[in-house]
Amino acid sequence: LEASEQYQRDPKALEKLYVASPGGGPQTPLGTIVHIDSVSAPLSVSHQEQFPAATISFDLAPGASLGDALQAIARIEKNIQMPIVALIGIVLLMGIVKKNAIMMIDFALEMERFEGLPPEVSIVRACHLRFRPIMMTTLAALLGALPLALAHGSGSELRVPLGISIVGGLLLSQMLTLYTTPVIYLAVERLRTRLASATREEEDEAFDTTPGSLPERKEAAE
Repeated sequence: LEASEQYQRDPKALEKLYVASPGGGPQTPLGTIVHIDSVSAPLSVSHQEQFPAATISFDLAPGASLGDALQAIARIEKNIQMPIVALIGIVLLMGIVKKNAIMMIDFALEMERFEGLPPEVSIVRACHLRFRPIMMTTLAALLGALPLALAHGSGSELRVPLGISIVGGLLLSQMLTLYTTPVIYLAVERLRTRLASATREEEDEAFDTTPGSLPERKEAAE
């Protein structure tokens, strides 16, 4: 069905349409129950995986090459500060890498508590015995992210930065954690020992200066 030709020229003609009223009463003009406004809107909205999507295309100016156009687009992306997906990879690395230090320090603390080993010996033994499980978990995460770093085709501009950040971060952090964790652990242990010694000395001084303490009783006896 369609309206007569004279009603197809102006959207305001929709107000003259009549709709049935409840209960079978007389029909009511549409303009009495709705308000019609003219706004700009797309004729169609494309979606990709339930999200609105838009396709942007470009053409080359006379004498310009495709490489120059891609460089110009890259400069515009930096100027507008588009998010890069690599930041998500950095957040993932924080959860993956910290388990290296946890595995070594937890084992070293057990050696100190249950076997009475000094911190230097316990952390070295922890590095030797926990090296294999650390490498296994790291390689599993690295190989899982490798297809992202080597991806091509549609959507690779999002997956490749994520994969590179994970793979490169795992390689670098693996070397850093294996060498820096024992050093930091020993430094913290020395600091803890110094603080504990200073606390004991303060407690001893406070005990010696208390009235009626052992040194004062000796002086009184003499």
